[in-house]
Amino acid sequence: MARYTGPKNRINRKFGEPILGSGKDLDKNSFPPGQHGNSRKRKTQSEYAIQLREKQKAKYTYMVLEKQFRNTYVEAARLKGATGENLMKLLESRFDNTVYRMGFAPTRPAARQLVSHCHMLVNGQPVNIPSYQMKVGDVVELKPKSKANTDITGMARAKAPRINWVDFNEKEFKGTFLMAPERESVPENIKEQLIVELYSK
Repeated sequence: MARYTGPKNRINRKFGEPILGSGKDLDKNSFPPGQHGNSRKRKTQSEYAIQLREKQKAKYTYMVLEKQFRNTYVEAARLKGATGENLMKLLESRFDNTVYRMGFAPTRPAARQLVSHCHMLVNGQPVNIPSYQMKVGDVVELKPKSKANTDITGMARAKAPRINWVDFNEKEFKGTFLMAPERESVPENIKEQLIVELYSK
């Protein structure tokens, strides 16, 4: 899933939400993908199917493969507090997701590319690991050479007001990871409790 290169709208239609991209075509094709997606009567999903679907949605959203996702869950279960909330905090604290949340890139795949191509610095040091876990107070910025590249700086956008756990200076292309986000602040429509129930079986 981290390397999914197929049609983004197919994934959006599968979940009925803009998981990848803007989802602008959902109004036109909101039914599931496939030859019989618009006419086939689907059976009532089992409890397991609903839980698995929620896990798949989270994996597609944060572009994490199964082994890495399971390791993240194990770490979330080890921490104090609700496992589901810890899982969302760890996913949101990934470096590539933080770059996206700050506004360096318009999408998570674009943010992941910035990180992988070593355009980003953390506390003045180059980091090209998308799964790197951010810590409170970490300062993220573009490399000086990358700041001179208009193709890269042109992707920057204003940080969404609801994203209160990061700060971003659009003029300096520099941001700060202020704190681990609380679940109610994360706008993603993911029912993390279903994922916990799936892994608890």
